[in-house]
Amino acid sequence: MEPPRPLLYTYRRCPYAMRARMALLVAGIAFDAQEIVLRDKPAEMLAVSPKGTVPVLVLSDRRVLEQSWDIVEWALTHEGTGTDAQGWWSGAQTQENLDLLRCNDGDFKHHLDRYKYPERFADDTTSAAIADKRAFHREQAVSMLLERLERCLAGCEFLGGAQPCAADIGIFPFVRQFAAVDPVWFGTLPLGRVQAWLTHWLQSPLFEACMQRLPSNAVVQYPGSG
Repeated sequence: MEPPRPLLYTYRRCPYAMRARMALLVAGIAFDAQEIVLRDKPAEMLAVSPKGTVPVLVLSDRRVLEQSWDIVEWALTHEGTGTDAQGWWSGAQTQENLDLLRCNDGDFKHHLDRYKYPERFADDTTSAAIADKRAFHREQAVSMLLERLERCLAGCEFLGGAQPCAADIGIFPFVRQFAAVDPVWFGTLPLGRVQAWLTHWLQSPLFEACMQRLPSNAVVQYPGSG
């Protein structure tokens, strides 16, 4: 009897879950997925991961991976995937890419949340104060990560160089979220390389497969896997 497929608890729009799904798809790993309902999280997920956030990957041997980057590493490096021969994981291990990933998951995410949802974090909820806060966090996000990305993409298509790597799919979902807040304004930024990079991933078959809609709170074999 074949061992059970890994089970991914996920949420379609969550950027952390996106990076996990994309890595599993890159690796060609057959897995089951359960799209959670945020207001009604499944008891089975909370039993294995009381933190209550996605993604969570339950492996065939019942080990549990609770952090998105741990899922990415497991998908791209565990025995039998063959993906690191293409540099997906090793390409992300340069100091430059590791620094970008730390910035993305730290300072950039901090400012992204406050740009996208300024009213959640504002002490002064007047329209003018919220607009000022949003503009501040937007500018900080651009200078802290997006301008660095623009420089890193000079002369190469991906953060892995000529070929994509885990840093690309690790950062892309968050840049997508940032750009979607105000696409017209984002398109006016002098960040042509970042915009082309973002467009590439948005139009990629990998992202299309990653964003397949799933029934809520049902375990299904993930579309495109296996």
